[in-house]
Amino acid sequence: MSETVSGNTASPANSGGPPSGHELDASPWMRVESTLMATARLMREAYDAALEALDLNLTDASLLAYVVESGPLKQTSIADHLGIGRATAGNVIDRLQRRELVERQADVNDRRVWLVAPTATGKELAEEIAAIDVGLRHDLRLGIDRHERQMLATLLVRLQRNLLSTRARDTPPRPSHPTTDRKHT
Repeated sequence: MSETVSGNTASPANSGGPPSGHELDASPWMRVESTLMATARLMREAYDAALEALDLNLTDASLLAYVVESGPLKQTSIADHLGIGRATAGNVIDRLQRRELVERQADVNDRRVWLVAPTATGKELAEEIAAIDVGLRHDLRLGIDRHERQMLATLLVRLQRNLLSTRARDTPPRPSHPTTDRKHT
């Protein structure tokens, strides 16, 4: 009998360590990273499936929950918090607005800006989202104790910092826009 781990075939017969052909025996670039990406994909699929009954996906639910939790927010702030582009955030907001779960409100401090706020219906649905989240997190954490979760969180945060450092180091600066660099006299 064999099992698949991140696309590799593993043999449970080798009990002295990781199964032969296990990801940990793979090339260095295929170890943790491929397991992490496969796990993230499976988590997203699990959340999307659980939220399907509400006619939402994880991005929709995350945006709605964030706006309910934080109050009226600018689209840019929402996009930054969720790690998505402004256009994508706008599309999600449009979808949620059509369902009357959020509404756009004029910002009293800046008439050019719209704030996204939850509606009463959106707040009610956010409670259902929270219940789904609690149940799914319970299932995801089975067999993983608090200490292991804290260790995992610490390692993931460190990995995120490393990635951000690498991206900052490897991303060339954007060329400046001539109209924004002019000094107004």
